[in-house]
Amino acid sequence: MIERAFATLATFAALAFGTAIAAGLPGLAPKLLPPEQAFRFSARVLDPATIEARFDVADGYYLYRDKLHFTAQPVRVLSIDLPRGQRKHDEFFGDVETYRGAVTVRLPLASPASGKLVVRAESQGCADAGVCYPPNPQELTLAVPANGAQPGPFVEAAPKGLFR
Repeated sequence: MIERAFATLATFAALAFGTAIAAGLPGLAPKLLPPEQAFRFSARVLDPATIEARFDVADGYYLYRDKLHFTAQPVRVLSIDLPRGQRKHDEFFGDVETYRGAVTVRLPLASPASGKLVVRAESQGCADAGVCYPPNPQELTLAVPANGAQPGPFVEAAPKGLFR
C-alpha cells in the first residue's frame, strides 16, 4: 500500500513538473533561446568565388560540427574544410566535435557568382541545460559586388519566428 501511494505521488510530481515546464513557469524550466538567437548565422562575400559564413553561438549553447551543411544558389558550394571543434562525449551521438562561441567557415563556390546569391546553412545544436534543437535551416541573400570590390559586410539571417 505504501509502495502504491509512493508511485501515485511520484507520478503526480512528474506530471506537475512536466506541466510547469510546458507552462514556462519561472524557476522550474530553463529559459531557452529561439534557435536563430542561440545559433546566429551570418555570411558575407569575400570575392565572387568565396563566401565567408559565420555562426555566433550564444553562451550556454553548442553546435555539432558534423551537423553543419551549406548550400548556395544559383552557384554550388564546393567541399569545405570545417575547423576543428572541441571533443565531447554526447549521450545521444557518442564522441563528437562541437563549437562554442564564434565559428567561421570559408565556402568556395564552383564558379564565380554575380548578382544575388542565396546561402543556406543547416545546423544542429544543444543548450547546456540538456535540451537539443532539431536541425535548423537558416537562409540569407547576399549581393555579390563587381570584381575587385572589397569584401562585403556580414549579413545576418532573418529570424523565422518559430518560438514567438
